[in-house]
Amino acid sequence: MVPFIVLIVTFLMFSVIGFFELPLNEWQTSLRLAIALMFLFTAMAHWGKRRPNLIKMVPPWLPIPNFIVTITGILEITGAIGLLIPITSSIASICLAILLIVMFPANIRAAKLSVKIGERPATSLLPRTILQFIFVTAVILAG
Repeated sequence: MVPFIVLIVTFLMFSVIGFFELPLNEWQTSLRLAIALMFLFTAMAHWGKRRPNLIKMVPPWLPIPNFIVTITGILEITGAIGLLIPITSSIASICLAILLIVMFPANIRAAKLSVKIGERPATSLLPRTILQFIFVTAVILAG
């Protein structure tokens, strides 16, 4: 839920800046920046105190969960940067949408096992599915 809050708050903040005809005068630019910040925010968990919880989310049929968490964090950072570069923003948005879809089984696992992320329990499956749809849609629109 926190990434969703980051996405909404930063999108609104950038949109307000754009409303005053400052450099962010297009909604797509505001959305790109908001999504980039959201992915940078979520990527921080891949190396912080929440890392063990993310490792627990990795489905058991995938090898080397520790490595997978590291790689997905790197891909989130790379995608966020790619969104900010006009020539790569389209491909970055497609790649981030695919990444979100590929990582969804981990979210299902976290919901089923009630894995805690930090001190909070993982979002239950129905709200998480809705959020995932919102994130994928936003990422595609940003590209």
